[in-house]
Amino acid sequence: MLKNLLRAIIMGPPGSGKGTISNRIIKDFDLKHLSTGDLLRHQIRAGSPAGVLAKTFIDDGNLLPDHVMVKLVEEELNTLKGQSWLLDGFPRTIPQGEALARVSDVDVVINLDIPFSIIIQRIMGRWVHPASGRIYHTEFNPPKVLGRDDLTGEELVQREDDKEETVRARLNHYSELTSPLLDYYRQKGKLEEFHGKYSNEIWPQVHKYLAEKMEPLQYTHYD
Repeated sequence: MLKNLLRAIIMGPPGSGKGTISNRIIKDFDLKHLSTGDLLRHQIRAGSPAGVLAKTFIDDGNLLPDHVMVKLVEEELNTLKGQSWLLDGFPRTIPQGEALARVSDVDVVINLDIPFSIIIQRIMGRWVHPASGRIYHTEFNPPKVLGRDDLTGEELVQREDDKEETVRARLNHYSELTSPLLDYYRQKGKLEEFHGKYSNEIWPQVHKYLAEKMEPLQYTHYD
């Protein structure tokens, strides 16, 4: 039986296509997308108690502690009573997951499981033209001349965040941080994992699963 209400979390390592999948979920299903970055900016602009508290940490150049992030999420979820939502970027740790459980039920955790080797290869292929910000990719959007900007002919560079050692470090940190959280939701029977190499390979799996849980806004047909 289809449900009208679904409270979901989406997880995936950097470069997994989480943003792409989230956007497609929001387009095809009636869920409110709660990205922690957007949520933080919204609460600060609104001058909510949690937003004011968060701003004091940001102004001092400090990371937000768990209790502040929980408060931000709680205030946002309180405005969405009776609505379906997709939480993106929170929780990241078991204590955050336990705190979220005290605020709201979670129906499913969508985990995008893409091999790290594929992510590293994908991110390492990015090159940028510093002056304009134009981005190229050696596989998906290669420049006409290798290593040169199409319009100016100037040299392309690779950002520090796109270099192999940086990408590996970020992925390892993500894995160490979130593996216990994935186990936490797995033990609760709420984890749904979707495997593949690319977003277009994973998306039909995600869509089919969600369509069994709630009525799509539009039907997408796959061959």
